[in-house]
Amino acid sequence: MPATAVQGALAQSPLLLFILLAPVAAALIIVFLPKEETKMIKIVAAMGTFVALALSLYLFFAYNRVAGGAQFTLTIPWTKDLGVNLAFGVDGISLPMLLLTNLIGFSAVYSSWNVDKRVKEFFVLLLILITGVMGTFVARDLFIFFLFYEIVVIPIYIMVIIWGSTKRVTKEYAGMKLTIYLLIGSAFLLVGLIMLYLRAGSQGHPTFMFDQLAQRQYLYGPNFQKLVFGLLLFGFGTLISMFPFHSWSPDGYAGAPTAVSMIHAGVLKKIGGYGLIRLGLMVLPIGAKFWAPLIAVLAVSGVLYAAFIALAQKDLKYVIGYSSVSHMGYVMLAIAAMNTTSINGAVAMMFAHGVMSALFFSMIGFIYEKSHTRNIADLGGLAHQMPRLATGFLLAGMASLGLPSTINFISEFTIFMGTIKVFPVLAVLGIAGIIFTAVYTLRVIANVLFGPRRPEWDHLKDLHGPELVPLVVFVLVIFAAGVIPNLVFGLVNSGVISTGLAKVFETLGQVQIGGLF
Repeated sequence: MPATAVQGALAQSPLLLFILLAPVAAALIIVFLPKEETKMIKIVAAMGTFVALALSLYLFFAYNRVAGGAQFTLTIPWTKDLGVNLAFGVDGISLPMLLLTNLIGFSAVYSSWNVDKRVKEFFVLLLILITGVMGTFVARDLFIFFLFYEIVVIPIYIMVIIWGSTKRVTKEYAGMKLTIYLLIGSAFLLVGLIMLYLRAGSQGHPTFMFDQLAQRQYLYGPNFQKLVFGLLLFGFGTLISMFPFHSWSPDGYAGAPTAVSMIHAGVLKKIGGYGLIRLGLMVLPIGAKFWAPLIAVLAVSGVLYAAFIALAQKDLKYVIGYSSVSHMGYVMLAIAAMNTTSINGAVAMMFAHGVMSALFFSMIGFIYEKSHTRNIADLGGLAHQMPRLATGFLLAGMASLGLPSTINFISEFTIFMGTIKVFPVLAVLGIAGIIFTAVYTLRVIANVLFGPRRPEWDHLKDLHGPELVPLVVFVLVIFAAGVIPNLVFGLVNSGVISTGLAKVFETLGQVQIGGLF
């Protein structure tokens, strides 16, 4: 079937709307359930996220990679005078992020199965959070994208201050710091979006549609692109925890409940990387090229600094928190390189890191829930008492190291292949960060899982029942996508080619930034 026929057949598909509404419907059902029905509340939440995950898996395998482009689209005019549309769709870049969100959302419900405090409110907010994150990845309208992004901030703050932990930092401090940083970043982002919208509509026909904004690049002069991309860089860079705007992230992880830590590390940060690719590179490529050297320097600084700081941490969540900052530096370096290979690696790395970090935080959450400590020095030999949990923790560590046969390995390799020809010195320094990653990861695994049996932990119960769901889901994805990398890379490459990014990079190679001042 010709590409145009395929895209026409998939036009105005309600599937993405169903995916967005599944968690919302579950949340509405929970609202009307008695708060004492805690088991039923959890079952409804699990069913809502399962429906969204099942439909996302269907889209993942039904997506026509040969045709490429936006598929399963739905466009409903909303505010005609402003040019706002309820427009949804997925391509090879956004579809992996949608699947990642629902893999983590579904597993987050089971990682929270033992929550016993205000259970009804917890799962309602969790479902709203999952919906907000999904919306940012499927929105094809910039206004709707920003609307979903703002929806995400509210439940995170409430969940951290009510259900968060109070170890190294208070949950109130963590929640406030996280929210303030995100709101400051969104303020810069909003200014940039308004400037872009006004310039794009300066000749009439205002629009927020991503594809139409990209088609009107002739209206964006070089200096305009530099300014607006700089605003977007600060907004999205803060969200992805780009150095030096990263300090909110480890504190946010530490203060958050397990489910929020999983979503925060797994997909919330990825909105920043996705936004820079979708809006920055596709709409403002000359501005992106201007800022690329600075992005590359900050990215490698973040890789090395965060990895080095992770070596000194004594709290499990802080180790993985700083590890997450370090890994996001690789994504930023790949974005700065601005070539097809590096962007393939960046998107795949966001997917790989999302799965790996969510597995890590799920296992840490169970350790804390059962032992009431995250202090590495207090633990040891847990593989004796909890072999299943130890398996999950160990495999998450191996994925973090980039072990061959995991999706993380091929993602990192692709990033380095794409960046070393653009920023050779910085790429080599970034590769050196793997050494720090190996040291702190192996140190944590040795001190937490192995060593002599410690009798004080003999009362701990291993993962069982619903607690096994995150372990099975994440391990299956890590190795399935690692052994068959084309599952993810074939889709991502289709997105990079069909969205026109490859042509953008080819054209930019002929642009001399120095002559634009």
